[in-house]
Amino acid sequence: MAWLAAGEGYEIALVEGRVAARSVTGRAAGRQLKTLPKALKDHPEVDRLRRLAEWLDRHAAACVAQVDGWMVSSLPVPTELLARVWPDEAWQNALRDLAVVGDDPDEVGFLRDATASGELKVVNLDGETVRLSPRTVTLPHPVLLPDLDDVREFAAELGIVQQVEQIHRATWRKPDEVSATATEVRDYAGGVFPTRFGLAARATALGYRVSGGYATCKVRDTGAGSGTEASVWIGEPYYDDETTTGALSWHGEDGRAVPLTKVGPVAWSEGMRMAAALYAGRKIEEGGDA
Repeated sequence: MAWLAAGEGYEIALVEGRVAARSVTGRAAGRQLKTLPKALKDHPEVDRLRRLAEWLDRHAAACVAQVDGWMVSSLPVPTELLARVWPDEAWQNALRDLAVVGDDPDEVGFLRDATASGELKVVNLDGETVRLSPRTVTLPHPVLLPDLDDVREFAAELGIVQQVEQIHRATWRKPDEVSATATEVRDYAGGVFPTRFGLAARATALGYRVSGGYATCKVRDTGAGSGTEASVWIGEPYYDDETTTGALSWHGEDGRAVPLTKVGPVAWSEGMRMAAALYAGRKIEEGGDA
């Protein structure tokens, strides 16, 4: 970002997300200062840059959240849309190096560029840079990727770092045999928290929605006609004494419980991921299990 005049003898700019200053006079002219001079702390231009920095942080977080939503939704994303947002640095950081799938569901590649003409440049699993022009792509949830361990190993060789947790996202696969009548999983039930408020705050900090007595996340599996909401009981909303995590269950858009046999692979994995993340913050008694 260009340096802007601010007060007598100083210029300011956003550097790595914070307001920085440099002197334009004297022996230190042109050198960035370690701290913001007191004379600039209340300067209108400094305040304007601070507000811009806050907006940029919110925008970057929104981009990551949207891309994460595309991944867990299993819905196709128009290639033209990726091309239009790619010049935006925040969007580019969120999308770069994500595994994408185009017209061939067996061809996975890591996204490296999106051109204005709607062409994608990806590195395939053979290490070759190829150009794709599908009408839409999907950003597959890792539980849907065949040979996930091999994909992870190859990504490590390439030095891939993803802003959106995808290929290294923790996954859970549904057991081959589940009860035909079961509608809940209790693997992560019984985690004790000193207060319900603390458990709710943990859920929110992890990015989950708190509604009534539940922490929830909504997912759409490939081929599913509607969304599925995973939910974990976290305690009565107005009860703030000690509470425990409850069972994990899934519900359709009509509010009815979904039998475990009907829960899709992405919904199962994301529901278990949420339950495990909540349970990990439980109170551990001295000498108890970790």
